[in-house]
Amino acid sequence: MSNVANQLAPLTFPLHGSRLIEASAGTGKTWTIAALYVRLVLGHGAPRALLPAEILVMTFTKAATRELSERIRARLAEAAAVLRGEPATPDAFLTALAADLGEERRLEAAWRL
Repeated sequence: MSNVANQLAPLTFPLHGSRLIEASAGTGKTWTIAALYVRLVLGHGAPRALLPAEILVMTFTKAATRELSERIRARLAEAAAVLRGEPATPDAFLTALAADLGEERRLEAAWRL
């Protein structure tokens, strides 16, 4: 067995069942959770699109919960802007997500977000 940590690929991570993301501070957990949340709302790689009320994301403190909620909201807005084709500074994840959705589904996905 290797001691190399598993790298989570947010664009292809399986979105069914319960999942646990555990990592040290500063490793990008919040960014990754927000990316997975965008995919769940869009139904990208999931059995169906989910409403926010159907998604449970847990953390351990009230401060961390507030930060995570704010970051998820900001990520949803950023993804919607990128999918609408608005000038933005998309990262590799959003660029790949937009490409994977294709031209036809991008506006519908932006509206959903």
